[in-house]
Amino acid sequence: MTNLLSRVYGDWATKGMADKYLIVAFDALEPLLRVVAALALVWFIGGSSGKPRFQSGILTALLAAFLTHTYLLPMFVLMNSQLAQAALAILSFTAALVGLALGTLIPRPLSGAVLGASLALAVLVPMMPFMKMGNVLGSNVSAVFPAIGGGLALFGGVLATRFSNPLTLPLASIIVVGATASCIAIPNLFTLVQNTTLGYDPTTDGNYTINSAAASHFIVLTGLIGPVLTAASIIYRDSSFLRILTGGYTQLNSEDYDGGDDKTLKPNTNTTPKPVYTPPTNAAPEAFNMFDPADLPPRLSEYANMVYSACEDLGNFFGFQDASVRNQAEHLLILLSNNRRYMNSHILPPALQPPSPIHALHAKVFSNYMKWCRAMGVAPHFSKMNSSMAAPPSVASRVVDLVMFFCVWGEACNIRHMPECLWFLYHKMMEEYTSSEGYTQTRSLYAGHYLDYVVTPIYKIICANMKSNTDHVNKRNYDDFNEFFWSRECLQYRYSTGDPNERTDVEGGSGITTPLPGESQLPITVGMLNAPKTFLEKRSWLRGIMAMSRLVEWHIVTFYLLSVLAFSHDLVWGWVYTLQVASGVFWLFNSLAICWGLLEVWSSYPGIHLPATSIFGSIFVLIARFLILVYQTLYLMWTFGPSKGSYLGIEADSTFWWWQYVWLSLLCMTPYFLEALTNLCPAITTKLYTSRNDYIQTFLNILFPISRLYVGKEVHESLKHTTVYVFFWATLIAWKLCFSYVFEVYSMVLPTIELTDDYANFPDQSFIKMSLLLLLRWLPQFIVYCIDMTIWYSVWQAFAGTSVGFSEHLGDIRSMKDIRNSFGRAPEHFCSKMLSPDAGSRRGSSASFLNTQSESSLDSRRQSLMNPNSKEGQSLLGNDPHKLQGYVNRLLDVRIQKWVMFSTVWNEVIDQFRAEDLISNKERDYMKFSRFDGFSQAIYLPVFQTAGVVEEALALLERPVDDYDPNDNDLFKPILDHVTMRTAVSEVWELGNYILLKLLGPVHNDDAVFIMNFILKWVESGTVVDHAKITKVRSVVSSLAQLVDVLSQGIGRRKPAAQRRSTGKSKKAPENNVPPQRGGFRRAISASSLSATSAQAPAPSNAKAYENVVIADALRDHTRDKCRAFINSLKGIMIGSDPESKEVMDRLTFSLSMENGFFWDDAYASDALDDMARSDIFKSVLTKLQGLVSCHPDEVEPKSKEARRRLTFFVNSLFMDMPNAPSIHDMFSWNVLTPYYKESVTLNKAELETRTDALGVSTMLYLQTLFKADWANFLERMGLQDEEKVWSKKYVDETRQWASIRAQTLNRTVSGMMYFEKALRLLANLERLDDDTTNDLMGEKFGYIVSCQVYGQMKKDQDSKAEDIDKLMHRYPHLRIAYIDSVRLNRSGDMAFYSCLVKSDGNGKIQEIYRVRLPGNPVLGEGKPENQNHAMIFTRGEFVQTIDMNQEGYFEEALKMRNALQEFAKRDGPMPTTILGLREHIFTGSVSSLANYMALQETSFVTLGQRVLTKPLCIRLHYGHPDVFDKLFFITRGGISKSSKGINLSEDIFAGYNNAIRGGQVTFKEYIQVGKGRDVGMSQIYQFEAKLSQGAGEQSLSRDVYRLCHRLDFSRLLSYYFGGIGHYFSNVLTVLTVYVVVYLMAILALYDLEKIGDRLITPMGTIQMLLGGLGLLQTIPLFSTLGVERGWWASFRELVQVFVTGGPLHFMFHIQTKANYMTQTILVGGAKYRPTGRGFVTQHTPMDEQYRFFASSHLYLGVEMGAGLIIMGIYSDAGQYFGRTWSLWLASLSFLASPFWFNP
Repeated sequence: MTNLLSRVYGDWATKGMADKYLIVAFDALEPLLRVVAALALVWFIGGSSGKPRFQSGILTALLAAFLTHTYLLPMFVLMNSQLAQAALAILSFTAALVGLALGTLIPRPLSGAVLGASLALAVLVPMMPFMKMGNVLGSNVSAVFPAIGGGLALFGGVLATRFSNPLTLPLASIIVVGATASCIAIPNLFTLVQNTTLGYDPTTDGNYTINSAAASHFIVLTGLIGPVLTAASIIYRDSSFLRILTGGYTQLNSEDYDGGDDKTLKPNTNTTPKPVYTPPTNAAPEAFNMFDPADLPPRLSEYANMVYSACEDLGNFFGFQDASVRNQAEHLLILLSNNRRYMNSHILPPALQPPSPIHALHAKVFSNYMKWCRAMGVAPHFSKMNSSMAAPPSVASRVVDLVMFFCVWGEACNIRHMPECLWFLYHKMMEEYTSSEGYTQTRSLYAGHYLDYVVTPIYKIICANMKSNTDHVNKRNYDDFNEFFWSRECLQYRYSTGDPNERTDVEGGSGITTPLPGESQLPITVGMLNAPKTFLEKRSWLRGIMAMSRLVEWHIVTFYLLSVLAFSHDLVWGWVYTLQVASGVFWLFNSLAICWGLLEVWSSYPGIHLPATSIFGSIFVLIARFLILVYQTLYLMWTFGPSKGSYLGIEADSTFWWWQYVWLSLLCMTPYFLEALTNLCPAITTKLYTSRNDYIQTFLNILFPISRLYVGKEVHESLKHTTVYVFFWATLIAWKLCFSYVFEVYSMVLPTIELTDDYANFPDQSFIKMSLLLLLRWLPQFIVYCIDMTIWYSVWQAFAGTSVGFSEHLGDIRSMKDIRNSFGRAPEHFCSKMLSPDAGSRRGSSASFLNTQSESSLDSRRQSLMNPNSKEGQSLLGNDPHKLQGYVNRLLDVRIQKWVMFSTVWNEVIDQFRAEDLISNKERDYMKFSRFDGFSQAIYLPVFQTAGVVEEALALLERPVDDYDPNDNDLFKPILDHVTMRTAVSEVWELGNYILLKLLGPVHNDDAVFIMNFILKWVESGTVVDHAKITKVRSVVSSLAQLVDVLSQGIGRRKPAAQRRSTGKSKKAPENNVPPQRGGFRRAISASSLSATSAQAPAPSNAKAYENVVIADALRDHTRDKCRAFINSLKGIMIGSDPESKEVMDRLTFSLSMENGFFWDDAYASDALDDMARSDIFKSVLTKLQGLVSCHPDEVEPKSKEARRRLTFFVNSLFMDMPNAPSIHDMFSWNVLTPYYKESVTLNKAELETRTDALGVSTMLYLQTLFKADWANFLERMGLQDEEKVWSKKYVDETRQWASIRAQTLNRTVSGMMYFEKALRLLANLERLDDDTTNDLMGEKFGYIVSCQVYGQMKKDQDSKAEDIDKLMHRYPHLRIAYIDSVRLNRSGDMAFYSCLVKSDGNGKIQEIYRVRLPGNPVLGEGKPENQNHAMIFTRGEFVQTIDMNQEGYFEEALKMRNALQEFAKRDGPMPTTILGLREHIFTGSVSSLANYMALQETSFVTLGQRVLTKPLCIRLHYGHPDVFDKLFFITRGGISKSSKGINLSEDIFAGYNNAIRGGQVTFKEYIQVGKGRDVGMSQIYQFEAKLSQGAGEQSLSRDVYRLCHRLDFSRLLSYYFGGIGHYFSNVLTVLTVYVVVYLMAILALYDLEKIGDRLITPMGTIQMLLGGLGLLQTIPLFSTLGVERGWWASFRELVQVFVTGGPLHFMFHIQTKANYMTQTILVGGAKYRPTGRGFVTQHTPMDEQYRFFASSHLYLGVEMGAGLIIMGIYSDAGQYFGRTWSLWLASLSFLASPFWFNP
C-alpha cells in the first residue's frame, strides 16, 4: 500500500508526520480490505445465481482476464516501462469485458468451457511443484495447461451445449469465483496460479520460484477457503441449489439460459373474448356527416354502389360495427372522388394515368402491405371478383380490398399504432374471406364481433403492459408488440381469439360451424403474450453514446490527430515519426469498435432474444477485433521500444514492427473504408439493404445487424442533395479543426511537455500523479472540443439560412413602402399562382364580378354616378361605355380582370383585419380597393397605395427644365411611365370631376362639362402647356385638397333637412353637350360647340329669379369659400393670351357670378350639400379623393404592427416560389385535427374580470392595456362610447370573443382554422362555381375535427366549456367534435367506451353522427397522441394537418393552402414527400420580456432552423408544428405520432423519426404561416423547457434515435445531431464543463499545482473565452433570421434590447434547466407531460415559492459554483482572476438571480 500511495502521490504524500501515520494505517488495514473485497465478490456471485446469462458472463470475464494477463505478461515485461504495464492492464480489462459479452451471448457452451478450464487449473496448481521438481515433463511444462485446459474446456463446452446440466454453472462459479476471491485475499496464490498456467515465472527469466511443495500446498489449502465460501453463499442465497443434489431440481432448458435473466413484464392477461351488449346508440338514423348517403353528389355517387355493396358483405361476414362501416364508407367514397384528379391529362399524362381512381388509391394504401409480404416471404392476399358488383373485376376486387382495410383500421383503436399488426389482421382476414365458400357470402355475425373477438383480446395484452408502473426495460410498448409482426413467426397464428369449434353466429343465422383452413392454429394473442422485447430502453448515458457512436468516434479520433500534429510542431518531429505516431489512430478505431460491440451486447441483455446470425456476428467481431487489438498493441509497443530487439523469435528494427502493425490495421479498417464510400453515396447502402442476393444479405446480417430490420431500408437522398450537404459539413469541419487546433489543442502542448519532462528527469516522480494531472488539464479542453461544433453549426446555419432565405425571396418586402413599390406586380403574381385556370380572371370579361345588375340598371347608375346632373346618360368620358375597358387597360398596364380578382381577395383580407379589430374603420377604407358602379374604372387603387403619389407628380411637374420650352410629352412622360402615378392622376381627375359636379349641381353642370371637355381636348392634342401654366398646378391641387378636407369633415356629421329649401326655380345656362370624338383620356371638341358656348352671356346680377332666404349653414359657407379659392386657382394657371384659355376663364368667372347658382343661392347650396350627405357613394368617393390629394403615406398606413406584419408577409409570399394552384375540383383534400383536453375554450366574464390578489390585475385589464388600439377598434366596431356596456347582454358574446382570440384558447384556434373554409368558398366563387357545387366540394376537400377527449364528461357535468364548444359548432357548421364517451354497463362498474362524432344540426342542437364502440379506454399511453388516434378515423382528406391548441390561422394564409398542398405532388429526391412543414409566427412576443425571449428563440428555430434542416441538410423531421401529413402514408405505417408512455413523451418528433426510417421525405415551405403561442412566465417557460429536455432524454434511450443514427450517412447524422437532440447533449456538456473547470481551478489552487515545477504560471484563460465569448456567436442565427425578414439594422436593435434587458441571464439559466432535466430523465426517469397553462402572468410570485421551485435545479448549483470560485480566488497565485472567472461568475449569477429578476 505504501508503494501504491507513493506511485499515486509521489514524494508529496510522504511529507510530514501525518502522512507517514496515514501510510502506516493503510498498511495495517490492507489485509482487512482484501478480505472485505473477496467476501463482497463471493456474496455478489451468490446473488446472481438466478441470472444464468449474467453469471456465465462473469465467469467467462474472470477467466478471460486471467488468461490474457498471464500469457501477455512475458511479452510486456521485456519492455520494462510503466506504459507497458498500463497497456497490459487495458488489454486484460478489455479481455474481461469481451469475456463478459461472450458469456452473456452463449451462456451454455461457455459455462461448460469455463468449468473445464477451471477444473484443469484446480488440478494442476497443487501438482505443478511436484512435476517441476521431478522434471516429469521436461521442457514441455509450459504446454501442460494449454493442452489439458483446452481439452477440458472444449469437452465441457460441447457437453454443456448437448446436455443441460444444472450443476455446470454452480460448479464453475464455485471454482472460478472462489479462486478469484482467494487470490484477492492471498496475493501469493495469484502468483502460484499464474506460474502454473505458464509453467514458469515470467519475472525471473523462466525459473519457477515456488519450489517448495509444502509451501505451495499450504497456499493451495488456504485458497480452498474461497470456493467453500462461494458454495455457502450460493446455497444461502439460492435455496434451489440444494434441490440439485436431491434430484428435485427442474432440468434447465434453453429458456432458462436465454431468458432466465429477462424480467420483462408478461402479465397473465385473460384474453378470452367476452361479447359486450351495449345500449342502443343515440345517433339519429338520418344523421350523416358530410354527405347524405341517399343524396350523394355526382362525384361520389359513381362509386357508391360498389362501396356500399362491399361494406354490407364484409360487415356481415366479419361482424364490423354499423357506425364504423358507415363512417369508413363515406371516408372511402371521398378518397375515391379525390383520386379522380389522376384521370385528368393536365395532372398526369395519359401514359402515366392509372386505369381508374380505385387503382390509384389501392396502390398507395397497400404499398406498405406489399413490402411486408415481401419481407415475410408470402404472397399478398387480395380479393377476387365479386359477382354481386356490376363493375370490371379489377375494379370491384380492389374496392373490396379497400373496404376491408378501412373497416379493419377503423375499429382497430390502439392497434392503429402497430401498422404491421394491422397488415397481419388484414392478411389473415382476407385469406379467410377469399377461401370461404363462393363469393356471395352467407355468414352473418353480429355487429361488434370483430371488436370482441379480434381487437379486444389484443387490446387487453397491450393495456396490461402499458398500465404497468415498471420502467421501459421491464414492459413492452407498442413498438415491441408491432415488431413481433416483423418476423415470420406471427404467421403461425390465426387472427381471431374465438373458439373455431363453436358456432360463431350468436344471432342464430347460418354460420360456419367447422373451422376453416388455418383455424386450428393458436390465436395471435398467444404469440403476443410470449413475444419478447425487441429493444431495451436502458436508463444510461451509454444509450445515447451508442446511438451517437460515430460522432463520439469522430471527436476522439480527430482530437488525437490534432494532438499529434501539435506535438509534432513543437517537438520538431520528422514526417516519418509523425506518421508513425498518427497511425495510433488505427488502434483507437479498433478499440472503439470493440467498445461498440460490447455495448451492443449490453444493450440486448437481458430481455432481447437474438437470432443466430446476430449472435454469430457479435462473437466473430468481438473475438477477431480483440485478437487484432492484442497484436496491434504489441506491434506499437515494439515500434516505439528499443530500436532493435528480439520479439516472437524475430530480430527486427522498429520499422519492421510498424509495418506489421499497419498491415494488420488495414484488415480491421476495411469496414470503415466501405462505410466511408457509402457515406459519400448513400444510395449504395439502400441498394445493398434492398438487395435480394443471399450472399449480400448474409454478409449484412452478420456484420451490420441493423440491416435485419424491417424498416430502415431506404433512407437516402439524391446525389445532388448529398453533394450540397457534404460540402456544408466539409467546410464547417475544416474550420472547426483549424480553430480547435489553435485554441484548444496547441495551447495544451507546452504544459504537457513540461509535466512529462519533470517526470522523466526528476527522481521520485509518480507516473500515476503525472497521468492524473494530464487528464485533469486535458479533460476541459476535450469537452469544449465536443461542444464548440454546436457554435460553429450556429454560424454556418446562419449563413446557409440567410442565403436560402434570400434565394427564396424571403424578406423582399419588409414594410408598407415595399408593398406600395411592388403593388403593381402583385395581381399578376396572384393570378398566376393562386388562381386556377378556371378562375374568371383568366378567361373573359370581369363584368360578372363587378356587379350583377341588368343593362338598364347599369345605364341608370352610370348616369347618376358618372355625371350626376345629366339626365341623358351622358358619361364624362363619352357616351360609349364599351370604350371604358380599353381606357383602364391602358391605365393599369395589366389586364383589368386580374386586378378585379386581386382586389376581391384583397378587400376580403382587409375586411377580415377589421373583423379582428386590427384596424379601424378609417384604416379599412384607406386599405381597400374602391368600386363605384358605373364609373369608368372597374376598381380604384387603395388610398394607402396612391397617397402622396399626386404630390410626387406635382414635384415632377415643377422640376427645373432646360432652356428650351417643353412640350406635353417631355413634361408628362415621367408621370405616364409610372403606372401608379398615372393611375392616381387619372383618379384625381375623374373623382374630382364627380365631386365638383355633385357639389355645383345642375345649374353649373353645362359650364363644368364645357370646361372639362376643353381640358380633355388639350390633353388629346398634346397642347396643355400651350393653354395652362403647368408648373403652377400645385395651387389648384392644394385648393382642391382644402375643399375636400372641408367636405370630408362636415359631410359625415351633417344631418340633411327633411325638405328641400330651394324653390325649384332656376335659370339655366345654354346647354353645351359636346359629344366626345374618342373614348379615353383625350377628347376633341367641335368648333360649332365652342362657338355656341362663346355666345352665352352671364345673367345680369340684379335680376332675381326668386327671393333669397337667409339660411344659417356653416358648412355651406366654408365650402363656398374653398370652392371659390379652387376656381380662382384654376383661373390663375390659365394663360390669358390664349383664346381657348380665356374662354375657360370666362366660364369660370360666369359660374362664380350666377345668383341662382351654388355661390349665391343659399337654399340651392344647402340642398346640394344635403344631397351629398344622403349619398353613401359620394362619401366613399370623397374619402378616396381625400386620400389621393390630402394624405401623406404614413397617415394611411395601418398603425397595428400585427396588421403590417401580416400584410407584408402576404404580399411578399406572392413573389416567392409557390406551386400554381389547381382547380378546386382537382386540388388535394385535407383535414385539420386539433387535440383538446380541458383548456380554456372561450374566456368568460369571471375569468376576465377576476383579480388574483391585491397586486395582480384582471386579465381583461391586462388585455385592454396590451392591445389598446385593438380595444378602441372593437368599441368603434360595436358603436360603443361607454365601456361599461361591453358586458351587457347585447355585447357580452362579442366581448368574450374579442378577449378569447387574444389569449391561447380553443376559440382562437378554431376561428383561425375555419378561415380555410371561408378561403375555399371565396376561391370557388372566383372559379364561378354555384353554391350547391361549392357546398359539396367543401365537404370533400376540407374538414376540421377537434378531438375533445372529455367533451362527453363535460356535458354530463354541465361544464360551461361544453356550452362554449357547442357555440363554436353552431357558429361553424362544418366543424366536427370527436370525443371519448363512457357508459356504465352494470353495477360491478364495467364500462363501455365509444369514439363519438357530433356536429351542429343547423337548428341550434347538437347531433350525434357516429358512435363506434372501443375495446376499452383508448388512452393507454401519452394522452395527446391517443386522443389524436381515436379521432383519426373521422378524418376524410388525403392529408391531415395537426394543429395544437396554442396555434391560430389567418385568412390571407388560408388562401394559399391549396398551393401548399401541391408540394406533395412534387418529388425532389428519391423518396416521396410525406410531411410538409409550414412556417410559424410566435404571437406571444409582446406579452413580456420573457415572452419576447421565447418568441425570438422559437422564431429562429421555426424559421431559419427549419429552413436549413430542410435545405441544404435534408434532415428536417417533425417537431410538433403545424405540419401537414400524407395521411394514407402514415395510417398504414403507425399514425402521425407514437404514444408509448414515457418513452414517447415528445410524441410529435417520433412521427418524424418513423417517417424517415420508413422512407418518407420532409419539405418545409415559408410562403405560408400559422400563428403559434408560447409560454410567457418564468415558471411556465421552466416547465416547458423541462418537458422538452425530458423528452430529449427519453428520445436518446429510444429505438427510433438509435436506428436512425445508425442508418443515416455521416453528414446527415451530423445535421440531425447538431440540428436536434445534440442541442440538449451540448447543454449537458456545457454544465459539465462549468463543473469541471470550477473544481479543476479550485483543486489546482488549493494544492498549489497551478504551476509546473518552478516555471511561471500560465493562467488557463483560453477556456474562459471559449465558454463565454464564443457563446455570443449562438445569437448569429437569430440575427440572421431577423435580418432577412426585418432588415439588418432592426435585427441589431432587437439583439441590443435583448442584451440590455438581461436576455443572456435567461438563456444561461435555461441551459442548466435543460441539462438538469435531461440528466435526471436519462438516469432515473420521471419524464411526464407538464401542463403549463399558457395563461397570462399577471401577478408577482412570492419569493419563498420561487425558491422552492428553483432551488434543487439552479440555486444550489449557483451557490456551489460561487463557493468554488471564492476558494479558488483565496488560494490562487496565478493572477488575472477576473479574466479567468468572469464567464463562470456570470453563469453563477444567472442561476441565482434569474428567478427573481424575471419575476413580474
